[in-house]
Amino acid sequence: MFSRPKRFVPSGFRGFAQNANDGLQTPSRLSGKQKASRNGATTQRKRESVKGMEIENAIIRLEQVPDALIEISATDLHGLFPQPALIHLGGDQPEPLFVSVLLHGNESSGLAVVQTLLKTYASKPWPRAVSFLFGNVQAAREGLRRLDGQPDFNRIWPGTELGASPETRWAQKVYADMAARGVFASIDIHNNTGRNPHYSCVERLDGQSLNLGVLFDRLVIYSPYPKGTQTGAFKQVCPSVTLECGSPGEASGVEHAVEFIEKCLRLPEIPCQPPAAEDIDLFHALAQVLVRDEVSFSYDYPAADLLLRPQLDELNFTELTPGTLLGKTKPGSPPTPLPLIARTDDGRDVAGDYFRIENNQLVLTQGSMLCMLSMDERIIRQDCLCYLMERITEFSTSHVN
Repeated sequence: MFSRPKRFVPSGFRGFAQNANDGLQTPSRLSGKQKASRNGATTQRKRESVKGMEIENAIIRLEQVPDALIEISATDLHGLFPQPALIHLGGDQPEPLFVSVLLHGNESSGLAVVQTLLKTYASKPWPRAVSFLFGNVQAAREGLRRLDGQPDFNRIWPGTELGASPETRWAQKVYADMAARGVFASIDIHNNTGRNPHYSCVERLDGQSLNLGVLFDRLVIYSPYPKGTQTGAFKQVCPSVTLECGSPGEASGVEHAVEFIEKCLRLPEIPCQPPAAEDIDLFHALAQVLVRDEVSFSYDYPAADLLLRPQLDELNFTELTPGTLLGKTKPGSPPTPLPLIARTDDGRDVAGDYFRIENNQLVLTQGSMLCMLSMDERIIRQDCLCYLMERITEFSTSHVN
């Protein structure tokens, strides 16, 4: 047995699941028979013919909203848009707000946010021009982050470490298009697969980026790694932010993001003066923690090289003490190399500074705070186990990058 560590709960936080039975709605996987039935129905349904649809370089461009978009599910969106789609809509202020959704196909809250906004402005003008990008529609069809053989759609943007591909080329075109339009701000909407509060991520510590983040929630994470994210690309041309809206299917995450975007649509400008220290809880995601490729891991298979602690995502945003147990290694396994890599912004592996193997137990070596811990083993392998964080207690323009 071990004691429950102290959870960091920022004042005025939103969206934190306190336990596994607090109303979170996690989409269940479909059985083979259900998939066949759903896919058969989709095939039989006549695909809407969208007037003005332009298909170029693996992306669809539109300047009007297809009627079917208003109610369609993420799993059926591929029937309307068989590939990524970009919709431009005019507004009273010409500099557009750019909103991307479904860069990860299993993170469906963004689609619900867009649908809510489209209903709101169906019969009245937008306060500001807006552009919506619908990303990995094929992975959304299967309820997956990405399909095998696909790159991560939030690692393909300018600045990526990936080689050239059809995906990096269309991402470059979207970026260039929005930059040419004088984009006002960029918002990328995501979900977590583990239990986390709502928070925002920025990749630039300047006043505008932080003010945009705080407008969503006082909990803001500065996360300049990994490279090739949408937010990281757009920071070069406008204030940009990633919204983490809790679990998919959670109504409060959709409502929170809609409220935020409504505020952004009405902003005449984004202040350059950083928010006051008492108005922000700012953390630096100093390292991305991955399980080594050659290490097998599991939450429930005892023979795995690394057996992770049950309900590990309960430790998200908690102040953890040295010696906190994270998992167990096979009996007889050597203490080195560690089964984890902790990669910093500049590519260094600092896992040895934060973790050790002690009597075949994986423990923390110093007080730490973790975020984005997931219970989904596929997501852990495709993305990461978690991020190590440190609080930024003093802010100055010397942080700006």
